[in-house]
Amino acid sequence: MNQKAVTFVMLLIASFAFVGIAAATPVSLLPGYGKIVLLLIGLALDFLAFTSRYYSYLLGPMIRQRSRPVVLSKENAYWLSPSSDSVMKKDGATFVSTVYVSIPVYSSATEMSDEQKLNFVNQVSRLVSTAKDPTRFTTQLYVMNKDAAIQTIRAAMNETETEEARLMQTNAKQSEVERAKGKSSMWRGMMDNISTVTSYELFSYACISATGVKEFEASSIAQQKAKELMASIGATFGVSPSIVTGTELLKLVEPEYLIPVSTMHEKINKDIQEEVI
Repeated sequence: MNQKAVTFVMLLIASFAFVGIAAATPVSLLPGYGKIVLLLIGLALDFLAFTSRYYSYLLGPMIRQRSRPVVLSKENAYWLSPSSDSVMKKDGATFVSTVYVSIPVYSSATEMSDEQKLNFVNQVSRLVSTAKDPTRFTTQLYVMNKDAAIQTIRAAMNETETEEARLMQTNAKQSEVERAKGKSSMWRGMMDNISTVTSYELFSYACISATGVKEFEASSIAQQKAKELMASIGATFGVSPSIVTGTELLKLVEPEYLIPVSTMHEKINKDIQEEVI
C-alpha cells in the first residue's frame, strides 16, 4: 500500500479510537473535561489525516522510527591517512589502506567511431590483464557542486572583462579586442545557464587496497601498488593518472559530497511541489 494511504488510514483509526473511548467511557470513570480532551485529540488526528498528503514523507518515518532500531552500518569506521592520500580502515588487528587513482577521460563513446570503440575496449582489456592485484575500475556520474563551479566561472569572467577593458584602453588590435569580447560573452552565457539546469560531472577512477599490521605499513604498500597501476594506465591509455587526495577522496566514499546538500534540497522541494500539484 502507498505510504500516503497507510498514513491516512492509521491517523483515521487513531481518531476513531479516541472518539470511541470518549463516547463509551462513563462519566464516573472519565470526567467531562477528559472527554473533551479526547474529542479534541480525535479532531486533530482527523485534520492530520486529511492533510497528510502534503507531509506524509516526513510523518511516516517519524511514526516508524520508534517501532524498530535503525542500524546505519555494522562495519568499523574509516578515516583518512595522515598524508590524506588513502582511506584507512581497521579489520580486527589488520589495517586496510585503499588508494584511489584518477583516470582522465577526454572522449565519450558517443563521439567514437566503431573502430575507436573497439580499440578502447581492447585497451581496457589489456589494462585489466596487466593489473597484478585485485583492482576496481569505476566511472561514476554525480551532481556537480554548483557553488564551486560558479566561483570558478565568476573568477574567469572577471578576468576576461578586465582583459577586455585593458585592451580597449591601450588601443589594441581589433582582433584581440573581439577575441576578449567573445571570451567575456562565453563566460556570461555559462553564468546565466548554470542555474537553470542540473550539472553533472563524470569521474573515472581505479582503487586498489593493501593490508598491514601497522597503519603506515598498509598505507605505504597501497601507495606502491597504486604507482605501479598508474604506470600501466599511463602506458595503456596515454594519459597522466594521479592519486586522489584530500577532500576529493570524500566524493568517492561520502554521499554528502556525491550529491551536494544544496542541490539535493532543491530536488526535494521540486519533487514535493510536483506531488502537491
